[in-house]
This record gives sequence, C-alpha cells and structure tokens, in this order.
Amino acid sequence: MDVSEFFGRQLLSSELPVGWKERVSKLQVQPGIEVMATTVRCNRCGVTTTKQRCTLPNNQFYCPSCIQLGRVSTLNSLVSLPEPNRFERINQKDVLTWKGTLSKTQDKCATDILTVFQERRQHLLWAVTGAGKTEMLFRGIAWALSQGLRVGLASPRIDVCNELFPRLVQAFKRTDIQLLHGRSDIPYRYCQFTICTTHQLLRFKVAFDVLIIDEVDAFPFAQDDGLWFAAQQAKKADGALLFLTATPGKKLFQMIQRKELSISYLPLRYHGHLLPTITCRLASKWQLKLEKGRLPRSLIVQMQQRLKHNIRFLLFVPHVAQLPAVQTSLQHTFPNEQIVTVHAGDPDRLEKVQLMRSEEINFLVTTTILERGVTFPGIDVFVLGADDAVFSSAALVQIAGRAGRNVARPTGDVIFWCQSFAPNVLEAIKQIKYVNRKGRVLQQVRAEDNG
Repeated sequence: MDVSEFFGRQLLSSELPVGWKERVSKLQVQPGIEVMATTVRCNRCGVTTTKQRCTLPNNQFYCPSCIQLGRVSTLNSLVSLPEPNRFERINQKDVLTWKGTLSKTQDKCATDILTVFQERRQHLLWAVTGAGKTEMLFRGIAWALSQGLRVGLASPRIDVCNELFPRLVQAFKRTDIQLLHGRSDIPYRYCQFTICTTHQLLRFKVAFDVLIIDEVDAFPFAQDDGLWFAAQQAKKADGALLFLTATPGKKLFQMIQRKELSISYLPLRYHGHLLPTITCRLASKWQLKLEKGRLPRSLIVQMQQRLKHNIRFLLFVPHVAQLPAVQTSLQHTFPNEQIVTVHAGDPDRLEKVQLMRSEEINFLVTTTILERGVTFPGIDVFVLGADDAVFSSAALVQIAGRAGRNVARPTGDVIFWCQSFAPNVLEAIKQIKYVNRKGRVLQQVRAEDNG
C-alpha cells in the first residue's frame, strides 16, 4: 500500500496494515475516545455521550454516533498523516474544460466564490433550486486546482454525489476525481479532488484547502453535530469552507449574524425564470382510501394528462410503507406503464434513478430521497400527503424545485395533495413567494439593463 493513501486521512489504528504504524515516521496518533467523569468524547466526530449509554465490558467505552464507519473506542486509536499537497501547479486555463457561460448574476456569485477560496474564508451561497450552483463553483475550483490545492465537495446524499460526479468529471477532464460513498465499491485513492458524502468526511483530517458542502440544510447533515464537526476537522486550519443551499436554516443565519459567514444570494434560476408555484388540492382521508387500493381521483387525472402529452413526472409519498399500495393501485390503473418505486433503503435505488434519468420510464414514485440534488429535465412534480410531518417546509421547497429546471420547459407544474393546509405546506408556499418576489426585482433590473 502506497503511503500517499494516508495523506489527510483519519483512520482507526485497526485499519492500518500490519507494521505501518512503525514504518511511517510522521504518523500522528491520538486516543479514539477521551474519558471524563460521567461522559466520553469521540475524537473522530466530536460528539459527547454519557458513559451509561456507551459502556463496553471491563470499563471500556465506544462512540455510538459514528459507529457506521467502524467503532471508535477506548480500545483503539485514531491515526492520521499530514497532507503534503503533492499536486502540480498548472495554468488555470488548462484546468477547466467546461465551455459554458454564466449569466451576469451567476458570474457575480462565481467571482465571490473565487475570492472566498483565495482568501480562505467561510461563505454561504444561498441560491434557489435550479440557479446553477454547480456551474458557479467552476471558476473557484479551477483556481484551487491550478494552485496545487486539495479540493473536497461533500453532500449529505448519495444521489447528489452521483449526480455531481459526471458533471464535474466533464468540467475538469484533466483532473483525477474520486467519488466516495458507502455504496461505492471503488476503493479510496489519493487524488486532488474528492466528491463524497458528508459521512465520509469523518475519515479525513486537515486534508482540504477548499471544502464545499452542498445541500447543507439536508438530512442528516443539518441535524448532526458530528457531521458539522467532521467538516471543520476535514479542512485545513486556514482552509476555505463554502456552504451551498436553497433553504438555509437557523444555524447558518446565526453564523451570518455572528459574522462567521459571508453570503452571496441568487433568487433566479439559471434560465432567468422564477420558481414554479405550488398548487394545493384537498384529498381527505386519502390514506384510508389507499388501504382499499384507491388513489385520489384528481391525482389519477393529472397523471393521465401527463402521460397523454409525454410529460414525465415524479410522485412523492410520505412513507416507505405506503409505496407497495401506491404501486399496486397504479399498476391496476396504468397496466401498460412500468411502475417503479424507490426509497433510501432500496438495494436497486441507483439503478432505478438511472432508469428515470435515461428516460426509460415515464415517472418514478419516491420518498424524500429525491427531494434535492437530482435533475430530470422537463418534469412535473406531484406530492401525495404533502401535509405529513415527514415533509419539512424546506423539503417541500426542494421538492418543488425539481420542476422547471430545463430551459426548454422552465415552468413545470407542482401539485400537492393534502388533508389540510398544514404549517409546513403554508411555509413552503410562503418561501417560494418570497424568493419569487426577489426574483421579479432582479428580472426587472435585467430588463432595464438590456433595454
């Protein structure tokens, strides 16, 4: 095994090959767990746990918070090797192979991002879904790569990583890029640009000169203090940290107020159109009807219309347990259609999403796993049971943002079926109206500039 595979990595001592601890002189070792009077603290994820919750035999302790990446305990150590940046400096013009163009507002955000990377600051890009956040990153990433810096881009969702990877490979064809997540069977290798899930950041320490966290408000990152800790630990002390989101939460706003974050804001999509507005339909007792094999008649009518006019769509439902009944009902109603359902624990999840992406199916029935980060051009979006507590207002805004992402059809339909106008639904409608008001002002400014 090449020693470079440990640069900037943080691994359990048990994961080292036999003899490596003695062979590598600069290897840094620290206890996996710090033990206090009544609690223990994990040095990998930073989470503090009561001793009562995490006791092992013989007065030993472990961390339950990050156990999915291997158990950190008082029985093992964490080892890391400093990142030496063994990457060549090259001409910035030779790095970026993307030939697209940015709008004036996108260009302003792209310049802000470049400055943030150069000044090694923390920054938030708040841009509506479909604003072209990925393309706005290219200029800053190209600069960092040309300087021989190490770059990481992390997202809480595997689907988002899989969506971003081929786009970034095309944009940086001369750069070695690694895709890293729990469902990938490609082994880790040392390279200059890593795309990974935020959980994988727990395996890095002081590694990245530039670290980008996409969809920062998404589960589980937004709710997991250990992943926030991992992001800070994975970057270098003087590294740049960029957060991307369309729906910033309370924590980010607090960081802005404390001046820990600067901010760029873009309320228009890349094609210059506003976000699709939400239409709500009341569907009383739809869950009871589903138990009898029936879906709301108005939903069926909307699906029939889309299929008739060759418009593809996503149908979101609140819970995995409802998918079989929805599938059975739709198979009865649409016998000539391939009815595909997908959820987070589906072993064929990636293949099913690819069926939708390659237009081999006309629609996909899904849970919240496809709420963000995936793009299916020209689709409409339906949500059954949008008032269910599983859908946060931010999730509903993201779901609505799956529609209208294509310049050829920038105004897709978004329809919610609800038993009541619950707070989450009303808040999502309010958020979209807010950013669209900001967007109209920007549209007017653009029109005056062009006129």
